[in-house]
Amino acid sequence: MISEKMKPLVNNNSAIRVMFEEGNRLKAKYGAENVFDFSLGNPSVPAPDSVRQAIIDLVNEEPPTVLHGYMSNAGFEDVRQTIAESLNRRFGTSFSAKNLVMTVGAASGLNIVLKSILNPGDEVIVFAPYFLEYGSYVRNYDGVLVEVTPDTTSFQPNLAEFAEKITAKTKAVIVNTPHNPTGVVYSEETIKKLAGILEEKQKELGTVIYLISDEPYRELAYDGAVVPYLTKYYDNTIVGYSYSKSLSLPGERIGYVVIPDEADGSSELITAVTIANRVSGSVNAPSLIQKVIARCVDEKTDIEAYDKNRKALYEGLTEIGFECVKPEGAFYLFVKSPVEDEREFCEAGKKYNILMVPGRSFACPGYVRLAYCVSYETIVNSLPQFKKLYADMQ
Repeated sequence: MISEKMKPLVNNNSAIRVMFEEGNRLKAKYGAENVFDFSLGNPSVPAPDSVRQAIIDLVNEEPPTVLHGYMSNAGFEDVRQTIAESLNRRFGTSFSAKNLVMTVGAASGLNIVLKSILNPGDEVIVFAPYFLEYGSYVRNYDGVLVEVTPDTTSFQPNLAEFAEKITAKTKAVIVNTPHNPTGVVYSEETIKKLAGILEEKQKELGTVIYLISDEPYRELAYDGAVVPYLTKYYDNTIVGYSYSKSLSLPGERIGYVVIPDEADGSSELITAVTIANRVSGSVNAPSLIQKVIARCVDEKTDIEAYDKNRKALYEGLTEIGFECVKPEGAFYLFVKSPVEDEREFCEAGKKYNILMVPGRSFACPGYVRLAYCVSYETIVNSLPQFKKLYADMQ
């Protein structure tokens, strides 16, 4: 028999993954070109050529005992130093290798941070809509997830409600910008206000509250949007990053956690996160891909392709009559369902081979998420089908 903790997860398997599997079924039946699968945030832009070349060079140049061997649980020191220097150049920070822990993607990074800071019953605040796995990560360590309801006019954080929901049990707040599922970029004004609230609450309650910035989409910003680097606004910030989107390497599972010296108990926290990396079973981030990242640290993905898709899908859908906040980042549109129950809308979409993820999968019913990290042809060819679907729902 499976554990009691796993039973609800098995019974409520990710709607994103369910849609992904449905897409595979429809593609096999109708042909991939006739299925419009917007379910999974799987990058369609290939990794830069430099990534492939770095892999070849490393295999040919590095001794196998180094390239494929164990290292510190925090990762190769030279890799961490290279990334730290890149961050310092870009954001005016002052990190060094000791401030970074290499992780098995952003998800592992969030888990080892939460494992290191949560006691049973501690609360973690999230802003709806949010990546629903956050709840699983918090519950992994017997924490309690506290949701702030969405401001659906802008999808910026609802800061008035946020302030009310901070208690003596609040241990952390998770933010994600550019945002999944809305594509919104949190403004500097928003970040400053959020940081101010946290500072006031720490003093009022006499507690430490960590701000965990989940940043897999940092490099995907459009129309000149600036993504603030949160350690510069609030000392108790921890940054989790992944190269899944920025270098189109989701299957390689590589990322890092940044813990600044300014964070409360930073030295002990860095040690705890490093040990959590080991005892969680990851041990360390994959060695080869760590070395690849060091050689490609300043490479950029081709966001022009995503931007082209963003404009085509947003303009096409709003012209049809759909409502959506224009995204400034990531590669998602969060579209208002034309009917109250968005699951009905998603089900109707299947008749036209359109696959969407219901908003309740992000704690925001009444909306659907469309991942536009697909081919441009898929977007163009989907619009006539969306038009038929919209007419059906009126």
